[in-house]
Amino acid sequence: MLGTPRRARASGAYTGGVTGSETKPRSVYRREGGDWLIELRLRELRQLFHQLDPAPFREKDLDPAAEVYIEDAVREIGTGQRAKIVIHLPEAELATDDARSLPESIAHYFGYRAQQTRVELGRLMRRALTNLAIGLAFLGACLALRRSLLAAGSYELLAEGLLIIGWVALWRPVEMFLYDWWPLLRRQRRFRAIARMPVVFDSIVTRPSFGVQNPVTTDREE
Repeated sequence: MLGTPRRARASGAYTGGVTGSETKPRSVYRREGGDWLIELRLRELRQLFHQLDPAPFREKDLDPAAEVYIEDAVREIGTGQRAKIVIHLPEAELATDDARSLPESIAHYFGYRAQQTRVELGRLMRRALTNLAIGLAFLGACLALRRSLLAAGSYELLAEGLLIIGWVALWRPVEMFLYDWWPLLRRQRRFRAIARMPVVFDSIVTRPSFGVQNPVTTDREE
């Protein structure tokens, strides 16, 4: 694996019908038999994968734009909803061994990304514990110094300042424990949901019309 892909730029490989998640309503995704369809339309199978990844086909990283598109779709549809990934390919591509192993490749990749996110979540919690210990030690030192200043009967303003600074030192660890871990946990759940999704194929016989909603195509010159 090449590691965590960066978020794709707007000028990336997959552009057909893909817009920002802030403006894309759920209705843009088609439903079939109770399943939401996450559709990707390709000219050839290798467009789905990172071109610089030297790993074997089943272990290749997905193209960053494809990963972002699929994850955004699951975010909008919801991890609790039934969904499947539909790959539109020319018939010649569907007959290849790589196409037959594609479901395994996608499951392997997103399982790997879920594991990465779990590790990242663990690191965050360890940093939060470390920061909390440092913050508590700093607060204790501030309180001890404050008591000394108050016992001396002077420097009341400085003593109150030490109390405020000591509590402020705990702000970041508390924020990490209360808020920072939720996005990572939700992302891990999305990756797990994608790894379990069925992947189906649809052959491209004729050039699709502009009225087809939500295909993922590529504008990259081969």
